[in-house]
Amino acid sequence: MTGVGDGILAVDSGGSGLRIVVGAAGSGGTGPRAQWESREPVRTGDRGIDAVHFMEQLVPLVRAAVAETGVGGLGTAVIGAAGLATLGDALRAELPAALAHEFGVRTVALVADAVTAYVGALGPRPGAVVAAGTGLIAIGTDLTRWRRADGWGHLLGDCGGGAWIGRAGLEAALRAHDGREGGSARLLACAEQLFGPMPQLPGKVYPRPDRPAVLASFAPRVSACAADDDPVAAGILRAAARHMADSATAVCPSDGEPRLALTGGLFKMGDPLVVPLEEELARRLPHARRVPAEGDPLHGSVRIATGLAAGSFTLPGAEKMLYVVTTKR
Repeated sequence: MTGVGDGILAVDSGGSGLRIVVGAAGSGGTGPRAQWESREPVRTGDRGIDAVHFMEQLVPLVRAAVAETGVGGLGTAVIGAAGLATLGDALRAELPAALAHEFGVRTVALVADAVTAYVGALGPRPGAVVAAGTGLIAIGTDLTRWRRADGWGHLLGDCGGGAWIGRAGLEAALRAHDGREGGSARLLACAEQLFGPMPQLPGKVYPRPDRPAVLASFAPRVSACAADDDPVAAGILRAAARHMADSATAVCPSDGEPRLALTGGLFKMGDPLVVPLEEELARRLPHARRVPAEGDPLHGSVRIATGLAAGSFTLPGAEKMLYVVTTKR
């Protein structure tokens, strides 16, 4: 694609794949839009998130979306990516030039998925957001700076997220298989139904490049067992709720009446997780006003792109969390 336009590209890249929106920036951002997705997560390597693989995933999606909308050119791109704060050096170094070359993009914002989740949920208001999907991160702002908690990945953190819950459920299944204390026969039966015999489980999990998503795929089974009064499964979700509340408490502004929202696919598991979490949040953050999330991280990317294109985006920047660069033409 060549040429310069005022269209926007908004991206949400996470552990379950990549989603994009392409649309017209004018008319208050209400022009034609198209949404496309790939279910293959972007790879990570020695340099962090693989910028080449990212572009390989992105380019065909953008071309298809542009063809659908008829947008003539893209002036602004917002790339929301999981792991950007700690694994995003290659993206920050290579993506602005790559997007300018491929699509004529002039302004590129590289944004941590926590920030896109926040903007999607609350917009430009003080508060805190817990974003829970495959991973888990909390982010808050008083409109002068960002604070984040967790989001350290499934090996070192993401406590309470989908991969964490799934891993804990599989551990309980293996305990039951071995005859150790703390096991759950119901979780064992679910694990065998999903993955086959337990002795084969390590070989099906450890080599997978999408291991976090594989672990998270077991989280709904943990929720179902908890809803069916399995005490081990219920205990896992109560522990997840405590971890989430820990992170929310660490980032929520202490003054005024900040808003507090939950966002992410993990909360679709419903009462077995949400009820203990609401109890923890009410106890630990009584000054915060609980509100429903207005949108998801992709909606946040769209909001940022629309604001940048219009010159009206006002939230604080941060090199590792919200990095904006304008390329020369």
